[in-house]
Amino acid sequence: MQPTLSKISNPAIQLQQLRIKHSRIDEVLTEVDTLIYPGNQDSILVIGPTGVGKTMLAKHMRDSAIQAAANEMQADAGHIPAVYVEAPASGEKEFPWRLFFQRILAQLEGDVNLPKVHYGIDAVSGRLVKPRGQPINSLAALRTSVERALKERGTRFLVIDEAAHIIRQSSNQRLCVQLDTLKSLTNACGTQIVLVGSYDLYPLVSLSAQLARRLHVLHFERYRKDSDADIRAFKACIRSFERTLPDLWEGKLLPHADALQENTLGCIGTLSSVLTRAAVLAQQAGKWSDDILRRALLTEAQHKQILSETLDGEMAINPSLTRTFAEVKPKQFDKRSAA
Repeated sequence: MQPTLSKISNPAIQLQQLRIKHSRIDEVLTEVDTLIYPGNQDSILVIGPTGVGKTMLAKHMRDSAIQAAANEMQADAGHIPAVYVEAPASGEKEFPWRLFFQRILAQLEGDVNLPKVHYGIDAVSGRLVKPRGQPINSLAALRTSVERALKERGTRFLVIDEAAHIIRQSSNQRLCVQLDTLKSLTNACGTQIVLVGSYDLYPLVSLSAQLARRLHVLHFERYRKDSDADIRAFKACIRSFERTLPDLWEGKLLPHADALQENTLGCIGTLSSVLTRAAVLAQQAGKWSDDILRRALLTEAQHKQILSETLDGEMAINPSLTRTFAEVKPKQFDKRSAA
């Protein structure tokens, strides 16, 4: 007997609101928490394949920090331990720093509606002067506002999602300038930067020696089919989806776990997209069937392209994750020196 779909209202919205804190997210959260501490000016680079769930991870970073700082926030209403912002892609040739700073200020709820002017000091008189004709929301003034707001809010770290938007279409020289701008936030207010994005971020590691030593790379991996632990974790995620819409597919997705892991490459974000399409199709049809699930899967062309990019990215990032520790060889006993 087919389950009734009359009780299911807006399945797409229900699934989009689902936030599964699965084992891969827990692993990265633990590492990030270890790497963020007072005085550390290193930036953290979290890289993973498309569809792995990087945006969900980034939001979990912010939410976990806020939850951990609940007592501090209760004592100080102005304290914001972590901020999440998505790097904008405005279609312009250059990265839109003005819009980026405005988004950060909006999250900090500070100074957004106040006039922002960049003041300077006259070298001769030493008096504070306001440049004439400068827009009230100048880029320099917005940046100063962000630095001040992060410091006053006591923000430990700033999570920048879709960080690849910052580096795309930039020459190496210009890219260094972009990254120096972010570095200045850390220097000015002690807020660490966490850059989250696809394998497109990997070139940052080899951009310069100065930058390489200030970056710590974390790999947000997919669930692989050659690992029993990964297979179990992926099935646990499928059960979470089943419990979210039990009237639609309770007990009906798990039998297809292997096919779903193969099609989505073990990426929970892609799995969510596939199952959301399937839920919408089932609601339109008024019933659930295996054929509806098949129609919601990635096509062979999509799967092939994503797999190619994922494998290339995993191979490229491996050197950044390989660490060697030279063994200390025991000193040989020299009979002549002993004599």
